[in-house]
Amino acid sequence: MISEVLPFCSKYWYYVILGIASYCFTNVLLARKRGRELDDNTEDIFEKTSNEDEDLPALPKDLVHIPFIYERPPEEELKNRAREFYGICNARRTVRFFSSDPVPLGVIRDIIRAAGTAPSGAHTEPWTFVLVSDDKKKGEIREVVEREERLNYVKRMGKKWTTDLTPLKTNWVKEYLTTAPYLILVFKQTYGVLPDGKRKIHYYHEMSVAIACGMLLTAIQYAGLVTLTSTPLNCGPALRSLLGRPPSEKLCLLLPVGYPAVDATIPNLHRKPLGDILVEI
Repeated sequence: MISEVLPFCSKYWYYVILGIASYCFTNVLLARKRGRELDDNTEDIFEKTSNEDEDLPALPKDLVHIPFIYERPPEEELKNRAREFYGICNARRTVRFFSSDPVPLGVIRDIIRAAGTAPSGAHTEPWTFVLVSDDKKKGEIREVVEREERLNYVKRMGKKWTTDLTPLKTNWVKEYLTTAPYLILVFKQTYGVLPDGKRKIHYYHEMSVAIACGMLLTAIQYAGLVTLTSTPLNCGPALRSLLGRPPSEKLCLLLPVGYPAVDATIPNLHRKPLGDILVEI
């Protein structure tokens, strides 16, 4: 076999080289085409649906544009507002010890309403906020979370991860899930469902919901309440089923919300200085 290949290659070597070069060049061009203008959020933009061709536009083509009403504040007021807001945000801490004292429902609704003002891809608003105050349902949520978290700490997370968490004094016992008066579970809608059952594409749903979560945390802080940013590992499907959410939704965040316990403690952590997080060009 080798004796047959060698004469062929020696006689037609330039065709062989040309074929290999053409193949490599074509692959390079295809790779560049696939990678051009793409980033980590590509899957959000180009996610395909089974009936994409039948999908309706996210917004009406004749959408009316109206004047933007804006009153420019004096420069000194700008400085004061920015400084005051930083002070509010800088006081935010992750709290694991909650009071069971009730919080007015209207306050929580306005907090969620504020989060719902977040920007989103093509204004699809791909988020669902599930507010839980029922004690029985909170107990069921805690049962799911603690069952999975115990497995996470014992088997899944590994020694390095659990070692890094040790100074924070956290474990699989989540008492705050039944103590806090409210739980807010944030679900991202990977796609929408139209009245006729067809799917509606949700662009940048991951990033859009992340922005909404940031605004939600800030609204909780501004209102004078506390929370804990909980992302319960491996609990999403069970909690989605427990709360009756559709397959198009995936759990992103679980937040206990309320007042801190009188004897609440927090780790003495410090944030990076501005010089470590800001690059001015």
